[in-house]
Amino acid sequence: MASPPIMRNLGKNGPKIPAIGFGLMLIGSPAYGAVPQDSDRFAILDKAFELGATFWDTSDLYGDNEQLLNQWFQRTGKRDQIFLATKFGYVKGDHSKTMQFQFDTSFEYTKKACQASLRALGTDYIDLYYVHQVDNITPIEDTMRALAELQAEGKIKHIGLSMISSTTLRRALAVAPVAAVQPEYSLFSREIEGPEGTDLLATCRELGVAVVCATPLGRGLLSSDFGKPSSPDDADLRAKLMPRFMPENQAHNAAVVARVRAFAADRKGCSVSQLALAWLLKQGDDVFVIPGTRRVKYLEENWAANGIALSDGEETELRLLAETSGLAGAALPEQFLDHKFKDTKEVSF
Repeated sequence: MASPPIMRNLGKNGPKIPAIGFGLMLIGSPAYGAVPQDSDRFAILDKAFELGATFWDTSDLYGDNEQLLNQWFQRTGKRDQIFLATKFGYVKGDHSKTMQFQFDTSFEYTKKACQASLRALGTDYIDLYYVHQVDNITPIEDTMRALAELQAEGKIKHIGLSMISSTTLRRALAVAPVAAVQPEYSLFSREIEGPEGTDLLATCRELGVAVVCATPLGRGLLSSDFGKPSSPDDADLRAKLMPRFMPENQAHNAAVVARVRAFAADRKGCSVSQLALAWLLKQGDDVFVIPGTRRVKYLEENWAANGIALSDGEETELRLLAETSGLAGAALPEQFLDHKFKDTKEVSF
């Protein structure tokens, strides 16, 4: 019998939602390979709903993701049973070849992007609306004023921020409540715990803001497939762009992940993905994870992490393993490193 889902409050006085959500990037974006057929995409959404994985995370950046959800909502009539998060801030365009991005989080664009997402989704409200990436010219206060107005109009229920610094979070909260922050956080990417990540985890806890972990499986590093021989997928950009997946680093990193996989199998009788998710959930009751996949079997595997509990000692052992692993390569390409923990332009009076 499947373990019941772990349910947690999203931030201070927020709604109770599944601690293990479902990240939808992979079923809409071609960044990790060809996008599946609609029949397969509907099948995995159906299975997520059936399991109870009803905290869904998407973005207007993820291909036709929002339009696909519109179709699913129309087909099933279950919009009100999904806690839906989407994001804005990237200016739309074909970035697949250049990987050069523009951002816009101005007051006007924030309003415009929300209206566009509402139309695409075929809904009159978004449960959690994130700033996906702040721009370099808009003070966070201007963005938050737009989000607060959208919230007052009932178009969004809760405000979220992604890839921002502690300073930006504090400034944002001076304008309106923030329910959640979405930083990169996994066993092998722990910057938010210290100065390198502006002590963002501690700041969120001080301010009562939930932490929704982006890339909780390290973009597939902490998965059953990493390191296994496979046919190269020319459409999968990880081996071309992500240092940890590049050929010169892959064999070394596969050996590191094999140690985590052995811990999972020998100590907990679970998969490496389940162990990685359980480790994050062990970090506190304010932590949520949104693993993504295109395959039903991995969706079910990730969901089963609800039944994996770590002791304090096991959490510490895994942390030490990660700290001493000597993992090769950064989590992101050098040109993307300044996308993390961003400050915004100061308000001018």
